[in-house]
Amino acid sequence: QVQLVESGGGLVQAGGSLTLSCAASEHAFAAHAMAWFRQAPGKEREFVAGLRWSNDTTYYADFAKGRFTISRDNAKNIMYLQMTSLKPEDTAAYYCARSVVVGYGVVPTATTSYAYWGRGTQVTVSS
Repeated sequence: QVQLVESGGGLVQAGGSLTLSCAASEHAFAAHAMAWFRQAPGKEREFVAGLRWSNDTTYYADFAKGRFTISRDNAKNIMYLQMTSLKPEDTAAYYCARSVVVGYGVVPTATTSYAYWGRGTQVTVSS
């Protein structure tokens, strides 16, 4: 059973930055993708950014491009999401997830492609 634990959320003013971390209990192998999702109250969970652990493949939602950066530390089994220029609409619970086995280079964006989830960390951006 893979365990994922997010941290780094908090309250920040609009225009500020936060870096989220996701610690994984085991190494994500080449056949899996890792990703960040978010869910605001009353809204569906949505894809934010993802990567393939085995290479440099990354993929971002349009709203995240240019503001968010996903990265990993292979030695520590930690994935990061660096968020800059935060907006009030970025307020949500942020979750990390590991996918089911997927094809080489693929970073799925659907929640149904992810088998393991963390409990989330809250990000609140004040205006």
